[in-house]
Amino acid sequence: MSPGRTLARSLSICTILAVPALVLRIGGIHPSAVISMLIFGAAVVAASFLLAWAAESAQVDISGGLAIAVLALIAVLPEYAVDLYYAYTAGSNPEYVQYAAANMTGSNRLLLGLGWPVVVLVALAATKRLTGSKTDVLQLERSNRLELGFLLTAGVAAFWMPISGEIQIWFGLLLLLWFAFYLIRLAKGEVEEPDLIGTAAVLGGLPRARRRVVVPALFIVSAAVILACAEPFAESLVEAGTSLGIDQFLLVQWLAPLSSEAPEFIIAIIFASRGNGAGAIATLISSKVNQWTLLVGSLPIAYLLGGGGTALVLDDRQVEEMLLTATQTMMGVALLLALRFHRWSAWVLLLLFAVQFPVTSTEGRLILSGVYGAIALGAFAYRYRLIVPTFVAPWKPPADEELTTPADVRA
Repeated sequence: MSPGRTLARSLSICTILAVPALVLRIGGIHPSAVISMLIFGAAVVAASFLLAWAAESAQVDISGGLAIAVLALIAVLPEYAVDLYYAYTAGSNPEYVQYAAANMTGSNRLLLGLGWPVVVLVALAATKRLTGSKTDVLQLERSNRLELGFLLTAGVAAFWMPISGEIQIWFGLLLLLWFAFYLIRLAKGEVEEPDLIGTAAVLGGLPRARRRVVVPALFIVSAAVILACAEPFAESLVEAGTSLGIDQFLLVQWLAPLSSEAPEFIIAIIFASRGNGAGAIATLISSKVNQWTLLVGSLPIAYLLGGGGTALVLDDRQVEEMLLTATQTMMGVALLLALRFHRWSAWVLLLLFAVQFPVTSTEGRLILSGVYGAIALGAFAYRYRLIVPTFVAPWKPPADEELTTPADVRA
């Protein structure tokens, strides 16, 4: 199929998925909650694909490290829109606090517990298929210690939320500053030739003048669709839970993140299947940094703007969810300290992610948090020499990484 037809087909499919939602929104039509959830959810997915394609093709014009961060950020913008709506509405309706916490913890655990291990397992299978030799380890780039350093610092700080039972405005501002510093560090990276596929490759291959018109246009259109659909999609999730007899907290926690992050997962899996596992997992690590800093930091601000106070107060269930998410994050970082993602690590992350669904009690969530924490502490103890180099990585030039990594680990 010619590049022009590939682009036309992709845009047509996204248009078909998005138009019904816009018709409902503009026409003020209100179908049943379940129908609304499906229609507006489909539009969010379509807009997510447009954003992902545009962000990928933008790598042609911006530096490699920053491109990964921008791609990861833009790919989860639909998730941000839904979660920030919940936080904003919680300012005047305290019932929505639980949905803001549910959506944020769900998206974080989905990314690390499902996205990371699946991409690694696909990458290892692709290595065997492409080279004929089996390997049980995906080697990350030395530059990825920068992302791990930012995530490790944010991960340690995140324990303040379950400890205090709140997300204070000052804490949110600190996380936003940490994310801003992350972007500054990545912006200093060198320009790299991106490895684009499918629709993104067609967009990236357009003449420069045309590309610089089409790509921003896709950003604008997809952002408009997301802004139009975020509120009705978020509301329909809550109402659909009542209609279907499903726990509203769980529906908001898992369905919304899954629909908005599906394009990112699919693109990362495609990259991994084509032998670029390191690049695919780097994008998902960057997404985790974005969510654990920018998304979390934005929640108390949205809450304040919506009429709430200077702290978003969490109930016991939300504190447990925060603790579970924080311990999972620390385990993920601990397993990657040596910049090697082992097959067994992927299976452990995937298994623990699956276990949480039948575990619905307070005791179960606390036990699972303890398992995550124990594995994290064990991994940190085993790789203790890499803790300090990882912590200081955000403050050191990339060229210094070779000097800050112990020789036995580099070997």
